[in-house]
Amino acid sequence: MAKGIFPQMTIPDITNALAGWGLSVSQEQLMRPTSDFVEGVYHACLQQVTDISQDSLRDPVQNTLSASAIEEKNILVYHLTRFAKAARVEDFNAKDLASPERERTLILLSAFINFVKFTEQYCNTFVKDLRDRSEATIVERAQVSEQLVELERSIDALKAKMAEDEPRCEQLRSENNALRAKMIATKEFQIAAVQEVEKLKAEKNALVKRKEAFNGEILSVSDTITRTRSRIVQSPERIKRTITTMTSTAAEDKKTSTMLEAKTRDLQAKVSALLNIEKDVRSCIEQLQTIEKEVRSLQVSQKELADSRDDLDNKKIERNELKLRQERVEKQLSNAHEKLERAHRHAEEKKLASQRTIDRLQNEYDQMAVERRDNDKQVEELRAEANEVEKKMTEQVKKGEAELNALLAEYWKLRHETDVYMETLANKLNMRVESD
Repeated sequence: MAKGIFPQMTIPDITNALAGWGLSVSQEQLMRPTSDFVEGVYHACLQQVTDISQDSLRDPVQNTLSASAIEEKNILVYHLTRFAKAARVEDFNAKDLASPERERTLILLSAFINFVKFTEQYCNTFVKDLRDRSEATIVERAQVSEQLVELERSIDALKAKMAEDEPRCEQLRSENNALRAKMIATKEFQIAAVQEVEKLKAEKNALVKRKEAFNGEILSVSDTITRTRSRIVQSPERIKRTITTMTSTAAEDKKTSTMLEAKTRDLQAKVSALLNIEKDVRSCIEQLQTIEKEVRSLQVSQKELADSRDDLDNKKIERNELKLRQERVEKQLSNAHEKLERAHRHAEEKKLASQRTIDRLQNEYDQMAVERRDNDKQVEELRAEANEVEKKMTEQVKKGEAELNALLAEYWKLRHETDVYMETLANKLNMRVESD
């Protein structure tokens, strides 16, 4: 037996509920249900909740499986079993369709109709929630579409800028390679020049030390000559020889000093050249640093472009997911709209039926009001007659009581006289009479 918490419905209730859905059912059909009849009624109940019509079951089966009517019935039994479980009927099976019984059919129809009414009564909140979520999804989709358009514009701008900057980048790469090669060559030349400068500095220091030694030696020789002159007796020949020797020595010293000055000038020229080379190397290093900064900025731009491409791919994936979600939501919304329209039609039909019932009850109430006024008049007349009868009864009671009192008085009087007579008679007859 089907078990559930739904109330058992009578045949007129079931007929009225099915008529509210546009399904004409007679009492005879419910008393003697057939397989085709219960299949159509169960299908109508299923369609009220799930929008699964006979065409929606028949078309996919015929298109994809080329199935027979038995397979179509199996699919229908599957959906009806799920529907019955939702209606708290756990033992629904194919027998309920193939060979229906009257009591079983009435129980199942009661369960199905109660479940459909329950869904119709409490679906407004769900439909409102679904509509709100659909509107929020549409707004979110519009925002995501705008963000996607902005991202595509920014990516197109970046691509255009990259395409515009590509010749400049190629030129900078070639210049960077040329400057790198030039810097390497300049660095090698700088190393050689620094080594030569160090060598020349060492030679200069040696020559300066040698010059200082020569100057010290000249000073010591001059002192020696001065001291010697002071001690030596003047001799013209010796003085001449000494002067000749000193002249030759001074000439050699002068020649050596001239050579040292020439070497010093050469060293100064080489040092100036090395300073200029060092300046050029510094400028080359600064240019290389600038190029490295531009290369780093280019790498950062390429990385940002790769990230933007990844973001674009992610946004495309999200857009596809949102499109699929939107299609599902639109489908659900259309189904909800159809359910809502059916609910509105059903509510309108119920409203019309209720209005007709109200009109009929109003007419009956008016008739009852007229009859009530007539009854009130009759009641007033009866009440007046009852009052008159009550007055007459009161008078008759009073009159009866007076007559009864008179009769009682006569009775006691007659009894007293009888007692007196009996006592007198007994006295005369010498009989003993006991009084009551």
